Amino acid sequence: MVDGADHRRQSVLVTGGTGFLGRHVVARLRHRGWQPVVALGLADYDLRAEDDIRRMYDERQPETVIHLAGVVGGIGANRERPGEFFYDNAIMGIQLIELGRRAGVKKFVCIGTVCAYPKFCTAPFREDDLWNGYPEETNAPYGIAKKALLVQLQAYRQQYGFNGIYLLPVNLYGPGDNFDPASSHVIPALIRRFLEARDRGDGEVVVWGTGNATREFLYVEDAAEGIALATESYNGAEPVNLGSGMEISIRELATMIAGIVGYTGRIAWNTSAPDGQPRRLLDTSRAAEGFGFRAQMPFREGLRRTVEWYLQRGRQAELKLGATTEGNRPS
Repeated sequence: MVDGADHRRQSVLVTGGTGFLGRHVVARLRHRGWQPVVALGLADYDLRAEDDIRRMYDERQPETVIHLAGVVGGIGANRERPGEFFYDNAIMGIQLIELGRRAGVKKFVCIGTVCAYPKFCTAPFREDDLWNGYPEETNAPYGIAKKALLVQLQAYRQQYGFNGIYLLPVNLYGPGDNFDPASSHVIPALIRRFLEARDRGDGEVVVWGTGNATREFLYVEDAAEGIALATESYNGAEPVNLGSGMEISIRELATMIAGIVGYTGRIAWNTSAPDGQPRRLLDTSRAAEGFGFRAQMPFREGLRRTVEWYLQRGRQAELKLGATTEGNRPS
């Protein structure tokens, strides 16, 4: 069993380790003394394929697995691809856990999702509320696929003594986030839209929903620290929330981002578009008590750093990719 005293002697494999959250988790683990830490992406193994997972365990032989890989996106992507979001997320996790058990993995850290909570859940959400209703419809296939992995880990703990833990982070944001308008979540989507509207001189930006829904956001480096702490120190069967404890309406969020990027036009609301879950705010006391996790990044400062990263690196990468694509386009 992994604990703070012997974690430096554990080899750890991070699925999705080359992605947004994964890169930060890998860096945090290495900073805390884990060696070796192996970061895997889709180019290494297709985690939907059983043969690839078997090969991964044979070749890498990890003692600890942190499962971050997933098919994720905002409301639009969830509405357009519900079958894919359900199947891919379920099959990856189910096979990783089962084959990891057979391979002798000592600890399995599964990252769930706030989308697993019921649509109408009393805020702040407590872990015991997970089964008190059906998730918000647009996120339900994704949320239920992820929640099934909690059931699997608890069943495997009971029958096989398999040490699997389950963490429930809220919406993440920060440097390195996905700014693709087709699949991004609300913060990067709004940052990009307001920046582009500012640069074009648009007088109005239309945002989905009423603006009344609320969300809690966790800076990605804080999330990585929470995952590292839980990997080292938490071995319980019960799921654990990871959040910041700060709730903000989408209307307030849009106004704040517009101010940070310097957009001075009007914000209009497309009230025919869905709001998603009405409220999201987590009770984070279990994480604080169980392994000492408390988020540190002030929200406005985290937004500022995210905007700065996009302007300095994310936008430049998109411009280079666009130029390459244009140059390769047949005449």
